[in-house]
Amino acid sequence: MKRTHRTRAGIAAAALVAVGTVTVGVGVARAGETDGTPDRPTEREVAALFDRWNAALQSGDARKVADRYARDAVLLPTASPRIRTTRAEIVDYFEHFLQKKPKGQKIRSVINILDRNSAIDAGLYRFHLTDPKTGAKTTVDARYTYEYEKRDGRWLIVNHHSSVLPAEG
Repeated sequence: MKRTHRTRAGIAAAALVAVGTVTVGVGVARAGETDGTPDRPTEREVAALFDRWNAALQSGDARKVADRYARDAVLLPTASPRIRTTRAEIVDYFEHFLQKKPKGQKIRSVINILDRNSAIDAGLYRFHLTDPKTGAKTTVDARYTYEYEKRDGRWLIVNHHSSVLPAEG
């Protein structure tokens, strides 16, 4: 099912509001709470989706990483100014990013279970990178938001935003 950009913008805005709400201490759906839906995912299950994405990074295969994204996903990547909205664009981004042998490490995560087929994981993560030319190792701290939907029994990323963490000031 192809969504319109207006719907995507509304979902992104709702995600930012939800994250902001949790940040000030008023959560929408906390870990362990249920709405009575029997197959509602747990916080642990949603957290494992990042681990699967990170494992795909470790494979070094951009197509395996792109397989974690829905066909109509939106990727706002850490190391590119371009919005990626097609599989080809997402593969292209990861072909370049994977040259740095990235390994993600979550620093802080706030997970909101929206319903039995959707969840948001937002927070801070650190990438350990290796320069492909010099072998020099660096780290990059970034903030992230993953919006997941369960489609045809499979959890996929429908919206992923990542940006370098600004210096405090």
